Formats: sequence, structure tokens, C-alpha cells
Amino acid sequence: MAHDALRRLDPSPDENQIAVRDAFADFFRNESPPSVVRAAEPLGFDATLWRRLAGMGIASMSLPESAGGDDATLVDLVLVAEEWGRTLAPVPLASHVTATRLLAATGAPADVVHHAAQAERLVTLAHTSARAGAAQLVPDAAVAADVIALDGDELVLFSMPEPAKHVPNQGSTPLAWWQPDDGATRTVLASGSAAVAAHAAAVGEWKLLTAAALVGMTEAALALAVEFARTRETMGVPIGTLQGVSFPLADVAIAVSGARNYVYKAAWTADHEPGTRPELPLMAFDAARRTATHGTTTAAHLQGGLGFTVEADAGLYFLRAKGWSALAGDPGADLSAIGERLLSTRRG
Repeated sequence: MAHDALRRLDPSPDENQIAVRDAFADFFRNESPPSVVRAAEPLGFDATLWRRLAGMGIASMSLPESAGGDDATLVDLVLVAEEWGRTLAPVPLASHVTATRLLAATGAPADVVHHAAQAERLVTLAHTSARAGAAQLVPDAAVAADVIALDGDELVLFSMPEPAKHVPNQGSTPLAWWQPDDGATRTVLASGSAAVAAHAAAVGEWKLLTAAALVGMTEAALALAVEFARTRETMGVPIGTLQGVSFPLADVAIAVSGARNYVYKAAWTADHEPGTRPELPLMAFDAARRTATHGTTTAAHLQGGLGFTVEADAGLYFLRAKGWSALAGDPGADLSAIGERLLSTRRG
């Protein structure tokens, strides 16, 4: 079997990508313990942590060398995003990285791309079309003054005087109601079908990075539950030896593995066969969303009343799994889009 065919069957990361993952895993583990996550509530943003992460090149690494980047792939990014989710780091990684890639891909002015690549200005992405006088909930718009949105058939960078007002939410994210207003500077990045396609691709990338983060947070919550089951005893034996405890944990572990494989497959396909499987990012996000919701609920329940206390780390994961999953909007819309894309492929 040819090498390319083997890679299609096994899109797992190579040694260099694992090294990238491990470097960011060390960073997040050391710089974003639960105390940092709690201190950033309710906004869900730590400016100092963000500057340190930016110093590692998180916003520029996947840009082309011509834009000052390192030509990192989507596979590289999802590996990093998984470690981000594992520690619940309060930074707008998915939004800013996706928006920065979109700026570079659409040929935005060099100074705009540079400021975004250096994370000197935070940029985020509106998932639905902008309409005058109509506000929409935009992830991370409470810390990003620059918002990329579709406006009719134009893809526009709206540079606002300041970020929008934060909307408190269960996931402790910088969510905000946003709409273009008279104070925004408007920079057209693309128009026509190219603008619509570029926006759809960027939303898919955001969902893919967020899916990876959901996988990481679920696995971390599972680890907390496994440790609890290993050390807590009943009738002289660890509760983990009881089928009613161990079997649900095994189910979560299997679901995490499956969701991760979806994410890797979607990222690899987008890197090597762009445009061929547009449904995969949506499928990966749906799998990760369902896995995170079920997995973190199982982990919290296993710890009884302790799991739902403010002091318990299991509660941090439970709330963010629910909140981060909801940022993409109605999951039914994704399921409909998946069906339409699969049918379109079969007709083709």
C-alpha cells in the first residue's frame, strides 16, 4: 500500500508534531494551574498568560513564512489546542489563531497581519453574518476589539474602539453581544463567493480547534475521576473495582479516543486534501461536544457531592464543557449541514 494511502488510514501525529505538542503541554501545565483558571473568572481571560503564550508564537506558527510564520499545519494546531483544553487556560486561542490565519489567507494589509501574528491586537471571528442594528453573540469579543464577519457578500474586518461588553456565561469565556456600529473601521478582506468560502473555512477551523480543546478537557476530567476511584474505598476496596464505577469511566475513555480520532482525521484532511471533506470539522466538533458533556458529567457524578462543589476541579471542567460546547450555536444546524454536505458529495 502506498505511503499516502497509509497516511489516510493513520493520520496520527509524527515525531516533530509530538515535540510541538509536548512543548505547549509543559507551558500550559506550568503556567495555567487551576488557581490561574479560577482567578480569571468570570471573564475567562488572563492577559499575562496570553502575552506569555503569544511569546511562544501561538498566533504566528501556522502562518506562511512570507507572513512571518513557521508554516505549521492544522494538525500542529489541534495538538496544541488539546493541551489548552486540558488545563482550561483562560486565553482566546481558537478565536485569535483562526482569525489570524484568515487575515493572512485573504491578503489583509501587512501591518494588520503583523499585529495579529504578534498578538498585539486580539482578533476574533463572528460565526454568522453581520447586520446593522442586529447583535450576535461572538466568542471572545469581550477582549477582542477586532472582529472578522461576513457583511452581505463581503468579508470584513471591523476594528472597534474597544471590545464589547462581557456577557457572563457558564463557561467563563469572554463572550459578548457584538454588532458593527458607526465607530468601527471597516476593512474589506474578500468579496463574493471567495468571501463566503473563506468565512466558512475559518468557522470550520474554529470548531476543529475547539473540538480538540474539548477532547483535552474531557481527558483531564477523566483523569481526576480515575484518581478518585483509585484512592476512595468502600467496604475495604477501592471504588474503582466496582463495575458500576469502572464501566462508565471506560465508556468515557473510549469516547475520548473516538473524538480525538475525528479531530486528527479532520485536521489531516484539511491540510492534505483541502475542500474534499468539508463535513469532517463539523463531525469532529459534534463528537467532541457530546463526549465532553457526557464525560465531564460522569467525572463529576462519580465524586458525589464533592464533584459539584466550587472547590472541586471537576466542577471547573463540567462547567466549561457545557459552556464551550454552546459557543458554536445550535448543534442541530451542524447536523443539518453535515447531512447536506454528505448528500452533495454522493450526488457529485
